[in-house]
Amino acid sequence: MRIFYLLRKELIEIFRQKEMLFFIFVAPVIQIIVLGYVVTTDVKNIPVQVVNLSKNKVARELIARMESSPLFNVRRVTRSPEDYIEVFKKGEVRSIIIMRDGYDTKRKALHYPEIQILMDGIDSNTALVAAGYFNGITKKYILEDISQKGMKFPLESRSLIRFNPDLKSINYMGPGIVALLLTITAIFLTSIGLVREKEQQTMDTLLISRLRPIEIYIGKALPMAILGLVDMGIGIVVVILVFGIPLRGNLFYLLVAAVIFLFAILSYALLISTLSSSQQQALFFGWFSMVTFLMLSGLFTPLENIPPAFRWLADINPLRYLIKIIREIFLKGNGIAYFSRDLLIMGGITAVVLSLSLINFRRLISK
Repeated sequence: MRIFYLLRKELIEIFRQKEMLFFIFVAPVIQIIVLGYVVTTDVKNIPVQVVNLSKNKVARELIARMESSPLFNVRRVTRSPEDYIEVFKKGEVRSIIIMRDGYDTKRKALHYPEIQILMDGIDSNTALVAAGYFNGITKKYILEDISQKGMKFPLESRSLIRFNPDLKSINYMGPGIVALLLTITAIFLTSIGLVREKEQQTMDTLLISRLRPIEIYIGKALPMAILGLVDMGIGIVVVILVFGIPLRGNLFYLLVAAVIFLFAILSYALLISTLSSSQQQALFFGWFSMVTFLMLSGLFTPLENIPPAFRWLADINPLRYLIKIIREIFLKGNGIAYFSRDLLIMGGITAVVLSLSLINFRRLISK
């Protein structure tokens, strides 16, 4: 029961700092909402310029479809060639679509216009997406035109999208952002715990008390685990209510994964605290670690893009496995059997980090 007195002491110390309450409970909600709208892979309102050198009505109809589509922002339509390099240098558009008259040699008549797409390669992703969108509009128009003439395209592919049929990136990013905020809260609050006691010269008071070293260690980690789970619960409610992200799986499995993850991340944060000699050092190491965890988690970029030489860094990153599990629970409704291997790996990482953290903690109290 003695450990609960230390737990109470830590919670009182946290709640006594009124400004910290905002960063613990309010800031995560604001961050989830802001990041949910900002951190998106959806590409819309792509600024394009159309150069219509064609007299074919098909060209006009394609332009009308682009202007009515939310995917494009047609800045201007011109009917004369320009210096396209200068247009791109001004940065007003990402893509230039040029339409010229095509000529059907068999029918001796104008047919579908010839289309050339010029792209600004600086923002390669947006340019390629713009080209893909326009090719989709063109293909749909041609299929409709052929169907109206009583003909049928000899080969047509149809895609069936499961789990996220609307292809909303927020459904993919939202759960990952919840995992990210759980990491931030756990690392920054825990990494300054022991080092603060050293700076305030209260560590010796704890050591001469009736508390055993392992109780001091657990008492420092347990309050942050509770606050982390509370923040995660708030984050889950926000992404469900604000963004309408479906929850198809069992929250109990998510709780199991979060607890294992918290053991790993809190052990790492306490390891930082034992190795640091000041709160500034602990915060620096915590920030460096958080950025590294983030970039190697697969939240923003696919893990397959990581060079093989650095893939092992992603393999020992517990955030990677939590993000994968939380996405599977939210979007696929998978049970524990589908990600049991990820849980075992995360448990192994936890065991290693916890051992290193306890070794350094014992070294600290033996000085």
